[in-house]
This record gives sequence, C-alpha cells and structure tokens, in this order.
Amino acid sequence: MKPVLQKIPRPTDASSILLDRRLDDCIPFQWHHHPEFELTLTLNSRGQRFVGDHIGAYEDGDLVLVGSNLPHTWHSASKVDEATPHVALVLWFHPEWVERMQDGFVELGGVRAMFDRSAPGLHFSEATARRVQPLFERLRTLVPEERLPDVLALLTILARDKHASPLSNRVVAPSGRAVDRGRLDRVLDHIHLNYAENPSMGELADIAALSLSGLHRLFLRHLDMPISEYLMRLRIGEACALLSGSGKSIAHVAETVGYRSIANFNRQFKAQKGMTPRQFRQRFQGNR
Repeated sequence: MKPVLQKIPRPTDASSILLDRRLDDCIPFQWHHHPEFELTLTLNSRGQRFVGDHIGAYEDGDLVLVGSNLPHTWHSASKVDEATPHVALVLWFHPEWVERMQDGFVELGGVRAMFDRSAPGLHFSEATARRVQPLFERLRTLVPEERLPDVLALLTILARDKHASPLSNRVVAPSGRAVDRGRLDRVLDHIHLNYAENPSMGELADIAALSLSGLHRLFLRHLDMPISEYLMRLRIGEACALLSGSGKSIAHVAETVGYRSIANFNRQFKAQKGMTPRQFRQRFQGNR
C-alpha cells in the first residue's frame, strides 16, 4: 500500500488543480489523504468507495466532494463499457483558497458552506452529477485562466443540491498547527505502510517525537479515535477491498491485513460492517 499522505503540487497559474485520470485495468485501492479538498467524478466504472469510515458501492457518474485530510480511495470492480477506460475527473482545491473564497464575493457564501459540510465527504445526487458532467468534461479543454468561471459555475450548482448526503461518521479534523500536522502525517505514513505488522505504540511515539500520552492525545484531537481503533478500521477497509476485488480466501485476507486469528478478524469485521466477511463478499458479488 502506498503512503497515506499524497503530495499535490501547487500551480502558480490556477485556483484549482485538474486531473484527468484514465485507467485501462482498474482503479486500484490506494488509501490516502491530503490537505486539499477533492471533487471526483467517476465515469465508466463500478466498485467500492472508501471515504473515512464509509464503505459503499459506486456506479457510473459517481460524484463526491472529499473534505480536507479525509482518508479516501475508490476501488473498481468492473467497467460499464469494457472497450474504454475507467475515468476519474478530479478537481483539487487548496484550503487557503477555500478560506478566502468569500473575501469580496458574498455570492459565494453557499459554496463556502458546502466546503464546510464536506468534512465527512459529500455524495451528490444522480441528477446533479448528470447536470455538471458536461461542465466537468469541458474543463479539460480550457487553459487555467479560462477555467475559473466554469469552476465557479460548477461549484454553485453543487452547493444547491439539497439531496447531497454525508458519507463518513468520523472525520480527520484539519489541523491549524503545522507541527501537529507534520507529526500526524509521519505517523499515518508509517501506519499505512506497516499496518499489517502491528507497529508498536513506542515505535509510533518515536516517529511523532512525542510521549505515549502525547501520541494518544494527538490521535484523539485530530482523528477522534485512539490509534488501536484507527488501525482496526484501516485493516477492515483493506479487507473489504480484498474481499470485493479478489478471489483470495477469507483466511488469506485476514492474514494479509494483519490478523493472526480468523476468529478475531470475523468478530471485528462484523462489529464494523454489520455482517461477516463471507456475507460482505456475497452481497458485493450479488450487486455486480
């Protein structure tokens, strides 16, 4: 698994960053986060969407706004049209730009409020996604100085979607302190690279340059959960991706994500997802 913290370069000539991602094989499971807000329109693809502690199915035309520093990924299961690639059209917005959005432009108050509501992730209605898709696709043809009016028009439409719904129950709170964010990023990077090896609390405290109690407070302050719960949710999330995207046995999945006891894996999986790993795989396969 790649490190959780994704570094997104800042352009000097644009308020947002546009990515046109086209993948022939699949959209891989890459659990990550970044300070930037992310708006993603997924086309010609079906699979599982992971946002914070939310795991749900997505279909062609899925449109989601992910809040700052909220862990997320998409993991495809199949294409709608096998002859063309999976497509993810992505817009990234820097938090500083969002914070200054209303400076001199009171008309953007609704858009700013939408960004505030995106802390747990926002899933937009199918009707709104269809309405903005032509705008989103047109952005690919524009140079940065021509793009801003269309970006603002797109965001205004999204802000009026009364059926947009939150996804995650828990969120990573953006930190205003650079030192806290740096410590948290270092620890999260290490956890996501080594979660299956069950990293010790002492090891993680050393990486954060904190005492054990300081590390505990850091996680409670910014993730609203202890490290043990974060590790468990991460393992269960990866297990969901393996159960839905591979034919590996449940015992093999459990071992891959760091569980030495299949009974403990089954118990924690059911506590998190409300069903056994076998039931989860059967439900996912039944919806394909």
